[in-house]
Amino acid sequence: MKKDISRQKKDPRHIALIVEEVCDRLGMTEAREQYRALQSWKDIVGETIAAQTTIERLTQGQLHIRVKNSVWRMELNFRKKELAEKMNAQSGTTAIREIIFR
Repeated sequence: MKKDISRQKKDPRHIALIVEEVCDRLGMTEAREQYRALQSWKDIVGETIAAQTTIERLTQGQLHIRVKNSVWRMELNFRKKELAEKMNAQSGTTAIREIIFR
C-alpha cells in the first residue's frame, strides 16, 4: 500500500515563522516579543558598549543590565530612554518600558 505523498508535501516555510506560530498557539507572544527586543541590544549600542554590559533579565517591562564600570553606567543612564525607544522600534514591540543599569 503506497502513501499519497503529494498530500503530505507543503511549501517550505522559514523556521522563524514556525516558531512564531508555535509561540502564539502556546500563549507565549510576550516572551517572543521580549526575545526580539533583547536581540537588538548589541545592534543598538554597538560593539564597544556591548562588551561593557551584560543583560541580566527582562521582567515586567524592566530590562536589567549589568555594567562593568561606573563611567559607562553614568553615560548609559543618560541615554536609557533613547535606548529603550530604539530597542522597541527595532524589534517592533513595546516590551521594554524601562532600563535599569547596575
